[in-house]
Amino acid sequence: MPIPDVLRKLITAAGPSGYEQAPAAVFREACAGFGAEVTYDTLGSTVAKVAGTGSGPLIAVIGHVDEIGLIVHHIDDEGYLYFTGVGGWDPMILVGQRVELSTRDGVVPGVVGKKPIHLLRDEERKKVPELRDLHVDIGAADGDEARGMVRIGDVGVIAGEPVELPNGRVVSRSLDNRIGCYVAYEAARLVAEAGGAPGDVAAVAVAQEEITFGGATTTAYSMQPDVAVVVDVTFATDAPGTSEKELGSHKFGSGPVLTRGSTLDPTIFERLHQAGEDEGIPFTVSASARATGTDADAVHVSRGGVPSAVVSVPLRYMHSAVEMVQLDDIDACARLIAAFALRGAADLELDR
Repeated sequence: MPIPDVLRKLITAAGPSGYEQAPAAVFREACAGFGAEVTYDTLGSTVAKVAGTGSGPLIAVIGHVDEIGLIVHHIDDEGYLYFTGVGGWDPMILVGQRVELSTRDGVVPGVVGKKPIHLLRDEERKKVPELRDLHVDIGAADGDEARGMVRIGDVGVIAGEPVELPNGRVVSRSLDNRIGCYVAYEAARLVAEAGGAPGDVAAVAVAQEEITFGGATTTAYSMQPDVAVVVDVTFATDAPGTSEKELGSHKFGSGPVLTRGSTLDPTIFERLHQAGEDEGIPFTVSASARATGTDADAVHVSRGGVPSAVVSVPLRYMHSAVEMVQLDDIDACARLIAAFALRGAADLELDR
């Protein structure tokens, strides 16, 4: 199964939190392509609405369009760049990576360096590196040349093209959470292809999830959805180091993960569960006792409250350059959400 064209464009567009313009443009163009009404705001979040056939509820399918990245905070006189993480990084992941910095004159390539192991003292070798121990080398001869190429506040992402592996598996940076945006796009496209749901269905790509939940907060407030389905990634439990006793069983090929939890609406969960069963779409279930760590944490408390669900795609090696997913899980996720939307929800009793 090749990478769908829209997904490939999304995961190859650089867009750290607060700088999501490139992937947001991909999302907007793709949604306009199937006739959705596309709007966007000052934070960079996008709403692509498919008109409903009646007076059913407005269902928002929400993925976040940002990714983790780097931001330059110092350039020394030797031409090395020092940086802060945009979002949550394991510094070990960054050592030796190639990066691409977005500047006013275009993309500047560089590499993340640290003191070589040969020069580390015995006690240093036992320590995990911190971000402050790392730097970016862009090949500049000195600080003046480096400052002419890069400015303080320029952001970057890990460089590298997606890789297709056997069994429909794909490796790339930014799968967290361009997958969510792709699922929102694809679910809305399927609804449009079917002639529309009883109410409006909106594919939503929100900004800044990795740092503030800012896009989810403002978009939920402004669009006032009746129901929200937040799509994100979760930990695949068939990778070494994961524990099914702690996380549940969510293996590649088992489909999307439906979350039940204290902050999530039980009726919406049951409707999603029923849609999956009726359509023969595989899925698993996870439990959340408190916050979900997704945009649902902001959406469900917007205004007077938004009945919310979380649907996730199993992913290996989260927040790294080699995030991995299985494509049929993504497809199943979009089909399940589309089936839920098409069934309508006019008879939903959501007060509790």
